[in-house]
Amino acid sequence: MEKKSLTNTVIGVLVLLFAVLCVFVWIPLDTQSGLIEKVRGRQAIGDALAPTLACGFLIFGGVMLLLFERNATDQPTVSRAQAGFIARMVGVIVFGILVMRWTGPALAELVSLFRPEPIEYRLLRVTAGGRHVGFVLGGVIIVAGMITIVEHKFTRRALLTALIAVSLFIAIFDIPFEDLLLPPNGDV
Repeated sequence: MEKKSLTNTVIGVLVLLFAVLCVFVWIPLDTQSGLIEKVRGRQAIGDALAPTLACGFLIFGGVMLLLFERNATDQPTVSRAQAGFIARMVGVIVFGILVMRWTGPALAELVSLFRPEPIEYRLLRVTAGGRHVGFVLGGVIIVAGMITIVEHKFTRRALLTALIAVSLFIAIFDIPFEDLLLPPNGDV
C-alpha cells in the first residue's frame, strides 16, 4: 500500500491561515483607509484594496488545494534538503528586511553623535542618501543572499546583480515620484 502524503493539505491550510491573518490583522493595522473610500464626493480606491485582493487570490489557491489536490496520489513530499533550502531563503529575506528596517534609524543615531543637536530619522529620510541606505543594504542582502544560496557560494556577480537590481528599483519607483517613500521609510 502506498504511503499517502499530506503536502498539498498542509500547504493549503498554511496559505489559508496566512491569507486570513493578513486580511483580518495585518491589512487593517497597516492601512489608514478601507477598501473603497469617499473622497470629495466620489468613490476612490482605498489603501487596503490591493493587498486584500492579493489575499483573495491566496485564499482561492488555498481552497483549490484543499478541495481538489488533497487526495491526489502523486503529491510530492518535502525532503529535509528542500525544507532546509526554504528555511535558508526565508532566513535571508527576514534578515534583509530587518536590516532594511533598522539601518536608517541606526544611521540617524550615528549622525547624531557628530551633531550638537540629535537628528530624528524622519528628518534624515528625506535626504537622498538617508532614504536609500536601508533599502540598498537590505535589498542587496536579500538578492545577493538568495543568489548565494542557489549557487552555494558568494560571488562578485551576485553582489553586482543585487546592486543593479536595487538601483533599478530606486530608479523606477523612487526617482520619478516625489511623494513615494521606499520601504521601510513610510513606516518609520
